[in-house]
Amino acid sequence: MPADLLPTVRTDEERELARAEREMRRSPKSGRGRSSLRWVLGLLGLAALAGLIWLLVIHLTRSKPAPKPIAAPVVVRVLIPEGENRRQIAVRAKAAGLSGSYLAASERSSLLDSARYGAPAGTPNLEGFLFPATYELYAGAPAAQLVSEQLQAFTERFGPRQIAAARALHETPYDLLIVASMVEREAKLPGDRPKIAAVIYNRLRDGMPLGIDATIYYAVEQQRQIPTYAGELTEAQLHIDSPYNTRLHTGLPPTPISNPGMASIEAAAHPAHVPYLYYVAGADGCGEQVFSTTAAEFEANAAAYKAAVARNGGQAPVCKRK
Repeated sequence: MPADLLPTVRTDEERELARAEREMRRSPKSGRGRSSLRWVLGLLGLAALAGLIWLLVIHLTRSKPAPKPIAAPVVVRVLIPEGENRRQIAVRAKAAGLSGSYLAASERSSLLDSARYGAPAGTPNLEGFLFPATYELYAGAPAAQLVSEQLQAFTERFGPRQIAAARALHETPYDLLIVASMVEREAKLPGDRPKIAAVIYNRLRDGMPLGIDATIYYAVEQQRQIPTYAGELTEAQLHIDSPYNTRLHTGLPPTPISNPGMASIEAAAHPAHVPYLYYVAGADGCGEQVFSTTAAEFEANAAAYKAAVARNGGQAPVCKRK
């Protein structure tokens, strides 16, 4: 028989080789199954890892202390009444907790040149320009900030109209401020302001000493470097050697003696048209000044006031008017 027709006789090795070939033909399907399983297990592992990370983040977030709230800045109100001087305002600035020296800050400022208002060279400070009002500042703010706000308030209110009024009176704007500062300290009632201003201008015109005790009080306060002197003026103080002693010196004092408000500034700018040369507190104690044109009338009014003081045990008479 031809060799290619003879029955095939396989050895054990050939049979084993054939079996391996059959296994290899079936292996691709099984390999894809194992690959899918590995992919699923990988996703589960990543999900578990992500879960652990999320739990860690939550733990860290909850365990971190909450930030402390930022406290709002404290605002303080500084009330400055009309007619106070620099030393009195300095006391209020310190009580309000402002930092730095108010007296130093109110000597001069780049915001206001007093010479532009007619103040003479060498004017020592900004007395008269420190406008009285209520100011709101942060606690601990520098006193210089209060001064700046006062000067700004002044320049907003004292403008061309007041300057023109001063010129019409043949005075400088600074002189008008000086008059207003005396009116502020002398007047107890609004209606007396323009009359007191008239007395000042009338006496200046006649070359008479002004004789205003408020200026002598200011001289004593300056001499003692105190904010306020509230005692009765002694005979020695009435003769104090000071340019602010308007009993001894004619003309205006060298600077304002207080920081006036707008009512007194307007009174100084528009004095009453009256011939009065004198005034004294009324004997009824109700605050009005009694005005007169002659020394005799003044002496009589002054005597009436002194008698009322004596009847009240040496104290100012008490108003009984309802």
